[in-house]
Amino acid sequence: MFTRYARLPSRLSGLLADPHFAWDEFHTLLAQAAAHNVYIRFFQTIAGNADRPVWWIESRAADEAAQAERQLGQGLWILETVVTAAPLLGLLGTIAGMIGSFRLFGGTGAVDPRAVTGGVAEALIATAIGIVSALLSLFAYNFFSHRQTLVLDEMERLDRGGES
Repeated sequence: MFTRYARLPSRLSGLLADPHFAWDEFHTLLAQAAAHNVYIRFFQTIAGNADRPVWWIESRAADEAAQAERQLGQGLWILETVVTAAPLLGLLGTIAGMIGSFRLFGGTGAVDPRAVTGGVAEALIATAIGIVSALLSLFAYNFFSHRQTLVLDEMERLDRGGES
């Protein structure tokens, strides 16, 4: 999603960095670019309202940036949920495996050590799967959250006219 929706097209980036900025070329690039790109929608909002007062353009640009933030953060809740739930599900598997192992001790007669260790192994596998799932989701969540922040910071910088 981020590669399609949140990448500033290189030709547009080069044009914006050019001190001899050409509005005609800017409008042509906007017309040719994919409309689902958050940067393109952001610039179309600004360019399409160039005849309005600056405060109005800034307000519309802020609205478009907020919409981009919502779009880019759309699926992050899933990763947040996995980060929280996976270790708990692993713990639940651990408990179930240990209950199975202890149940063998509660029965009458001799206990087969292989059966007990099988339950413990099941418990450890459940724990490991939960932790690995949570870690992978946490890394993905942090990556996409950071990318979202970078996109919004870049939009803010571009809205201020490239000030640093």
